[in-house]
Amino acid sequence: MLTTEVAVIGGGIQGAGVAQAAAAAGYDVMVFEKSGWGGATSSSSSKLIHGGLRYLESGDIKLVYENLKERALLLRNAPSLVKRTPFHIPVYKNSSRPSWQIYVGLLLYRLLARFSRTSEFHRLDPRAWRYLDSLKLDDLRAVFQYWDAQTDDRLLTRAVIKSAMDLGAKAFCPAELIKGERLEDGYKLLLTVKGKPVYCHAKTVVNAAGPWVNEVQERLSLPKAEMILVRGSHIVIPGTLVKGIYYLQSPIDNRPMFAMPWRDSILVGTTETEHSGALDSIAASPEEIDYLQRSFAHYFPDKSIEVLESFAGLRVLPTGADSTNRRSRETRLVTDLDNKADDHSNGTAKQAKEKTAAMPRALAIYGGKLTGFRLTGEKVIDRLRPTLGERDPVADTTSLTIKSA
Repeated sequence: MLTTEVAVIGGGIQGAGVAQAAAAAGYDVMVFEKSGWGGATSSSSSKLIHGGLRYLESGDIKLVYENLKERALLLRNAPSLVKRTPFHIPVYKNSSRPSWQIYVGLLLYRLLARFSRTSEFHRLDPRAWRYLDSLKLDDLRAVFQYWDAQTDDRLLTRAVIKSAMDLGAKAFCPAELIKGERLEDGYKLLLTVKGKPVYCHAKTVVNAAGPWVNEVQERLSLPKAEMILVRGSHIVIPGTLVKGIYYLQSPIDNRPMFAMPWRDSILVGTTETEHSGALDSIAASPEEIDYLQRSFAHYFPDKSIEVLESFAGLRVLPTGADSTNRRSRETRLVTDLDNKADDHSNGTAKQAKEKTAAMPRALAIYGGKLTGFRLTGEKVIDRLRPTLGERDPVADTTSLTIKSA
């Protein structure tokens, strides 16, 4: 039987971040991935390391602030994987956001980034517009340039897993959780590892299964939190964008989207469509592909919209907002004690004190941003530390170099 202090279920970027944080803090950690490292949502993102400029509109100031700090750390700690990249925001006569609003948003973005070099922005001279990769000039009123960063999400995930392993973490793939049994001192897990049944005793369990989070909760006999799955689809088309990334607004429904250089082609995305079907074999729908083609062609009418490739991934979002693209992107960390607290919210002060003093054995991650994986991992370990006890850390994740795997 395997034994560990922290068992992480899921080898996407969030699971990788937890494994790295746990190993850096000095704990024994094992991470189990059923298909491939970064093989699902973590390889189907928009490939951006950013604060999330559009989240300012929904009031997610804390999220943007935290992600901008994480962006700075990744630019410093993973220079071979995360690259500072110019972004352009064109403003047209009929754009829903006027120039002054874009300016204020970028100014706030820069303030939250503490006026770092990567937070610089300016309004381009109109004489430079004609050099912007054949961007449509009709009714163009302004173009703002600012800076964020781009990565290869799958390679970043694998590099973080490698970093965790270098710190002592053990990684198993393919490995799938079958069921978990709560014991007095942790969990007894039954998994299949390379097709063979394996038992693991874990002092704590972290559910970092992404879209499969509630399926794993069921296998652990834990309550499920409410969530919505959102499908984000992208297309890859021929051509180049030599001036960087374009932050656009779809003329179809005013949703924000990006067009960016990607492996000698152009990546266009993303959509945000509520998903209620199967979780495996996720693909962009014909309607989503058409939406992305038409939206891109509106701004770059001289470029080809032939689809070389399309892909889609699922993201977990909390429920309760007017539209999918305006929901909060805050990450929820739900422990087994939190679930009990939900069932007894009207309990006595004594019960509340007992819950505070109790030690969580299981934690599920709902949501999570690519940019914020390190901070999420640290928060997870902080929540589990009363159970795990103190250790002498072996590394500091804020200064840990992440190299290509």
